Amino acid sequence: MSQSKPAPRVALVGYGPWGRNIARNLFELGALAGVCDSDATRRAEVSSRWPDLPVWADSAELQAALPADVAIAIAAPAARHAELVRFFLLGGRDVFVEKPLALRVDEGEELVRLAAQADRILMIGHLLHYHPVIERLDELVRSGVLGRLRYLYSNRLNLGRFRREENSLWSFAPHDVAVLLRLVGSAPNRVAATGGYFLHPKVADTTLTTLGWDNGVQAHIHVSWLHPFKEQRLVVVGQDAMAVFEDSRADDKLGLYRHGVTWQDGVPQPRKAEREPVAVGTAEPLRHEMEVFLRAVSERLPPISDGLEGLAVLRVLDAAERSLVAGGTPVELEAQAAPWRAHPTAVVGSAASIGAGTRVWHFCHVMDGARIGRDCSLGQGCFVADGAVLGDRVRLQMASRSTKV
Repeated sequence: MSQSKPAPRVALVGYGPWGRNIARNLFELGALAGVCDSDATRRAEVSSRWPDLPVWADSAELQAALPADVAIAIAAPAARHAELVRFFLLGGRDVFVEKPLALRVDEGEELVRLAAQADRILMIGHLLHYHPVIERLDELVRSGVLGRLRYLYSNRLNLGRFRREENSLWSFAPHDVAVLLRLVGSAPNRVAATGGYFLHPKVADTTLTTLGWDNGVQAHIHVSWLHPFKEQRLVVVGQDAMAVFEDSRADDKLGLYRHGVTWQDGVPQPRKAEREPVAVGTAEPLRHEMEVFLRAVSERLPPISDGLEGLAVLRVLDAAERSLVAGGTPVELEAQAAPWRAHPTAVVGSAASIGAGTRVWHFCHVMDGARIGRDCSLGQGCFVADGAVLGDRVRLQMASRSTKV
């Protein structure tokens, strides 16, 4: 009889406001191996809450104390992310790190390369990927319910929590960038950002970021910690319908509007429809995120928010920051920023929608209007027609001379 593999265990680095939530979920999942924090008061808090749990003052102590198969979750300040991820990857550990992956693109590229070389799991805390509303919204987009995407906007507004180590763009927008890249299926080609500096001359309290894709899709991200009330709203406008996610609502957070446009004497006229509530799951996003990390460690399968996805988000944030410094001048992004990959011999239409983690291999042809989900593999010579829809994790192989979907 074969023995079952022991459940993964995770040590947490950083027991701040968000780290406490990660620790709680890992403990309730039976996976918390210990907590590391340089602050003595926080270490005392951990010991008071979980008297038998090991605590450490620095990461070197943790690394020396725990077996090599214990993974790491990092909830330290963003400025330390690259340093800590590098340290633990080089120490042979799987790593979860809160957003953003790093503060510089070259650091992010190095971390992704180190994880690949060491065959380690690297997962980024883009929490909204694991929100049941975003998972359902992604299904609506992939299934074609909304039609071809046209425009998206995301508002993430609140009063506080004010920061000095990072501006509102880096504090709030990573979640929104991650979701927009997922829904559109690729990274934008152009990024522009403007901001307002009211509490500190060098820290933007509010920013407005514009993303543009060569297939005509556009998106806006508005973030601020100087807003009179909390607002978290994502609007996705398609050719056939529109969807709205309002996270501030107590329930019934996702609504579908089958609005349309009719033409009368060459003039467009709105055709309005009633809001349709969309049923979604009730799982706690952070609990689901931690479960995904534990499964990734156990099964050695990369999650949707893996290093490549984190790097794609980082490149967009970096472009937005450069535009912000330049007073809103648009920044062009290279095609490599897309979270999916195509072989140089493949032909992919600019209006095709392709999910993160998908690989398009030699001599494939994907037409404009095709919709392909996440983590798919299109084998050599496959053809995907305009209007075809593939779900997540589909493997397509050429059975004979050609295979058409």
